Amino acid sequence: MTDCQGDEEGGMSPMELYEKLNAQGDQVRSLKSAKAEKAEIDAAIQLLLKLKVNYKQMTGQDYKAGCPPSENLIVSNNGPTADGSDGEDVVDPWNVSASSAKGVDYDKLIVRFGSSKIDKELLDRIEKASGQRPHHFLRRGIFFSHRDMHQILDAYEKHKSFYLYTGRGPSSEAMHVGHLIPFIFTKWLQDAFDIPLVIQMTDDEKYLWKDLTLEECHRFTVENAKDIIACGFDVKKTFIFSDLDYMGASPEFYRNVVKTQKHVTFNQVKGIFGFTDSDCIGKISFPAIQAAPSFSSSFPQIFGGKKDVPCLIPCAIDQDPYFRMTRDVAPRIGLLKPALMHSTFFPALQGAQTKMSASDPNSSIFLTDTPKQIKNKINKHAFSGGKDTVEEHRKYGGNTEVDVSFLYLTFFLEDDEKLEKIREDYTSGALLTGELKKILIETLQPMIAQHQERRKQVTDEIVQQFMTPRPLNFKF
Repeated sequence: MTDCQGDEEGGMSPMELYEKLNAQGDQVRSLKSAKAEKAEIDAAIQLLLKLKVNYKQMTGQDYKAGCPPSENLIVSNNGPTADGSDGEDVVDPWNVSASSAKGVDYDKLIVRFGSSKIDKELLDRIEKASGQRPHHFLRRGIFFSHRDMHQILDAYEKHKSFYLYTGRGPSSEAMHVGHLIPFIFTKWLQDAFDIPLVIQMTDDEKYLWKDLTLEECHRFTVENAKDIIACGFDVKKTFIFSDLDYMGASPEFYRNVVKTQKHVTFNQVKGIFGFTDSDCIGKISFPAIQAAPSFSSSFPQIFGGKKDVPCLIPCAIDQDPYFRMTRDVAPRIGLLKPALMHSTFFPALQGAQTKMSASDPNSSIFLTDTPKQIKNKINKHAFSGGKDTVEEHRKYGGNTEVDVSFLYLTFFLEDDEKLEKIREDYTSGALLTGELKKILIETLQPMIAQHQERRKQVTDEIVQQFMTPRPLNFKF
């Protein structure tokens, strides 16, 4: 796509540009349905994004399918579109791509989504309330954005409990290290605040979106649950549930699903999630199922029918559209808005411009990988921020903002001083790319091996304990 493509929109009316956007959206969906070449699809998506930027600049409103510009729309206060960007990052529950080698611009994303930055004041409050030093994911900005975290702390400081909700879409047997990020952080929150946790396994979602049988999706739920349990969650405070099982066993959960469904229109889910007339009706109604665990009344066995227990959702920022919808609906059905803490994306080995793909074994380190596979993948596939020759690297140094080995260490090397020394040495040229990769290999190999050992101890009976609806131990 060339820069001149934006120029022809300059003479259009808002309605003409809106219609062009509709047509371009149809074109993208058509190419995807026809399984066109990836490059062709990517080019069509980039044009769609550029049109959306132009539309917002022209109208002051975000483009929404089914909401032409002549209508009197309620526009969220997400601030102006940043000028000077060659392209807008794509972030939704199914697609993530960045226009920069540094990855997604999270400051712009905060503005676009209308969330709040996790700042020092909030970190200080978390430390004071929990009595714990903030997790290194917080200290390093890996969890970087929030909605209503101050209200959660207000309640907690008044000795009112809250609960955690996070989830996993089980699309394959093997999880990769990036899938662990929300669970590592959620475990820290559970331990620091001594609170209950619900983990939703969206096996129904994967059946609707993927070419999988119901039986495969349910089996993946059990296998993924073993990896999640291996993170060290307390069975007395944790309920893991399969949508395929729990929806039929909990009238209260299903009632909250139905209440949510009644208050979201087809136009709204089209605008939020990009659904089309050719999507199956299961997809269109699914967001209400992901919304329901945000409400304490969905878990009567845990909360005894209470509707007023606040919920905090740690998740990657691509899941935020589900909960923007949930927060909009909650007051209209007499329930509390969930609070959120958003994480950045874990980069693919090939670079920070995309998420990892479970279908590409070389895009990430999987929890089933052997020490040799970990070493080979990092040495062969980890994108380097170093220079082309040793001489150049010694003279000019490397770029830690794009070097995947360093980015991985920010997630998994807990020692702040050691990480800073590595940053300084790599940036100055004292540390070579091969040496940096060696540090990452020596960090990940024992971590993955220990996880595999813990997972071996998780039997089907233990999984059943976690997945049985029951009271949990915690203080109100």
